[in-house]
Amino acid sequence: MSRVLKPVTIPSGISIKVEDQTIIVKGNKGELTFQIDDGISMKLSDTEISFAPKQESNKSSIALTGTTKALVNNMIIGVGTGFEKKLTLVGVGYRAQAKGNSVNISVGYSHPIEHAMPDGIQVTTPSQTEIVISGIDKQQVGQVAADIRAYRPPEPYKGKGIRYADEYIARKEAKKK
Repeated sequence: MSRVLKPVTIPSGISIKVEDQTIIVKGNKGELTFQIDDGISMKLSDTEISFAPKQESNKSSIALTGTTKALVNNMIIGVGTGFEKKLTLVGVGYRAQAKGNSVNISVGYSHPIEHAMPDGIQVTTPSQTEIVISGIDKQQVGQVAADIRAYRPPEPYKGKGIRYADEYIARKEAKKK
């Protein structure tokens, strides 16, 4: 059996319910739903859930089987522990401040940027140069982090900008006269 098609184990405290081709995952952090493609069959037991393509000859359903397994695994992790992305602001005068369900960012423009958070996403600012985005949906957390980073991506000469906390920026040498 390939590693992709190994069953996903369900930890204690997580409940999974299947209705037709819709899977509902509930945990202590919240609830997520996902619509599974018609070409994929799934088997749910008490401790694990497994996925398989309905037709072995259909390449798209084979590819979607692995993708579906990964998405359901991310849903289980999300409702259990959640996901978080950390952003760091590098630059003189660059700062961020969380206000309720939005974050106010000053990154060198003539005006501060107010970025509203979608439902299910929380934002905190442990310091003026750090932003922590957390939530149960991995895709949504990553998208919000990418949207905030897009306001001022890091530049390669001085390294100024908004970067992920674990991101490495390859620095360039300035042009010589």
